[in-house]
Amino acid sequence: MADSEGVAFLRSDVARFCSDIADLAPAVRLARLAELRAMLDDVTSQAMAAAMADARGEGWGLRRIGKHAGVSHEQVRRMLVPAEAQPTTPR
Repeated sequence: MADSEGVAFLRSDVARFCSDIADLAPAVRLARLAELRAMLDDVTSQAMAAAMADARGEGWGLRRIGKHAGVSHEQVRRMLVPAEAQPTTPR
């Protein structure tokens, strides 16, 4: 069960998508599901890394970030390396 209205809305859309492709040939259905999974992973990974970098910028420790993100502090450390290695552009 989703804790937020936005997540529940997205879950409903994904469930509808899965239902809509249920009658497709297995090869087509599997390809579409793999595409969906890759897209969701890409989008959520980028957003998670940005949120982690923001939390780190506010002085949060790796364990605290990991607790809120549902991952270990080592995973947080690995996810932050690419974000911290990127040069910042002046605003």
